[in-house]
Amino acid sequence: MTITVAGVKKEVNDGLTVAQLVIDEKVETPQYVTVTINDDFVENSQFEEAVLHDGDSVEFLYFMGGGQ
Repeated sequence: MTITVAGVKKEVNDGLTVAQLVIDEKVETPQYVTVTINDDFVENSQFEEAVLHDGDSVEFLYFMGGGQ
């Protein structure tokens, strides 16, 4: 199946979970990443159960503190 990850189309296996995608994409500090599928936020606690489907668009977001 084909999904889009951070704007790049990729061929992946059917049944891929968000948790496995985080590993496959070598996401740094996965405990701090926020994931969206088709612009819907996925709770970190749901990464293992969230299965991706053909045509899904996935983004990894990192929220940083700081500033003045």
